[in-house]
Amino acid sequence: MTLSPIGWLRQAVAVTWMSLRGIPGRLGSAVTAVVGVAGVVAVLVAVLSIGEGFRATLEGTGRPDVALVLRGGSQSEMNSILSRDEVRIVQDGPGILRAEGGPAASAELFVIVDVDKRSTGTSANVPLRGVQDAAFRVRDGVEIVEGRRFTPGRNEVIVGTAAAAEFAGLDVGNTLRWGETEWSVVGRFDAGGTVSDSEIWCDVGVLQPAYRRGSSFQAVYARLESPEAFEAFEAALEADPRLDVAVERESTYYAEQSRGLSTFISVAGTLIAVLMAVGAVFGALNTMYTAVAARSGDIATLRALGFRSGPVVLSVLVESLALALVGGALGGTLAYLAFDGFQAATLNWSSFSQVAFAFRITPPLVVLGLVFALAIGFFGGLFPAVRAARLPVAAALRAG
Repeated sequence: MTLSPIGWLRQAVAVTWMSLRGIPGRLGSAVTAVVGVAGVVAVLVAVLSIGEGFRATLEGTGRPDVALVLRGGSQSEMNSILSRDEVRIVQDGPGILRAEGGPAASAELFVIVDVDKRSTGTSANVPLRGVQDAAFRVRDGVEIVEGRRFTPGRNEVIVGTAAAAEFAGLDVGNTLRWGETEWSVVGRFDAGGTVSDSEIWCDVGVLQPAYRRGSSFQAVYARLESPEAFEAFEAALEADPRLDVAVERESTYYAEQSRGLSTFISVAGTLIAVLMAVGAVFGALNTMYTAVAARSGDIATLRALGFRSGPVVLSVLVESLALALVGGALGGTLAYLAFDGFQAATLNWSSFSQVAFAFRITPPLVVLGLVFALAIGFFGGLFPAVRAARLPVAAALRAG
């Protein structure tokens, strides 16, 4: 006898409802499956939030109306060098924003200093950036929140809020010694959660002799009149025979810097989650096989009354997916409560210095976790569902 689509759907709803109502009777195995899925999702979302937070910090640093000028062929500031004459030519380039204080273009020097982490006491590489006064016009989002700016010509530094929180000894009023030079911490600044928050700034004219860099610089950050002015600025500098430079938008530069580590974290996190998911699938299999065994008599009775195998398969899969969805939601919630906004620092592979950032759990990460949970539920319920559909009616009735 052929069953109509409506009849098939009614059977599916009836069997599925009976399956879900029976979960409290199998509470132990159900909780085990939920906890297993929750653990997988929590780890997946937490690990991927590291890469998301790091990427957001670096990409949030770049502005489309700020150009970065490096030596031609340089991959980062660390392996770039520019002479004073080259810097002057760059600062005279077309399209740079100009005001009473001169062009908004800061020639800068970037070195690494050792500072102990507050959490572990171990030494870490922290960027010490020498800047010109124009740096505060290029990065107009930088705000002094404690103390004052450094005085040009003096051994004074100001510290980003993330660096001050992550590393020891960077409080305003402290004196630091790097190499043969002592530095006074005179201020703390907030750069709006960008990579600058992980840096220490000083006068570039003081940093050059302190690290025996002569009159050289590594980069020029130039604030342009508009994002559209970039093409003309780039073309003019790269066509100048006196220069051998590479010009990038600041946003492009920092996006490229974040790509390597973010990709590594995403791949590693996914592999860890997949390995854990194998265990969770076995947990789901055990739970659903137990459920099928407990309901074998009921399933056989329904089959004897004319219920088809399709609705039985669907009911087992729905129960498995429901448990997985609960586990996924629980894992995503735990990850959000425990890790969202958690402050940490990691090594930026491009500059070999620490970047402080916050874990960032975004809606797409939570959705990914739920999809991962549903995949576990599907594969964990598939074989038990097929077994339930193939139960011999007579044998199951006798066993029941």
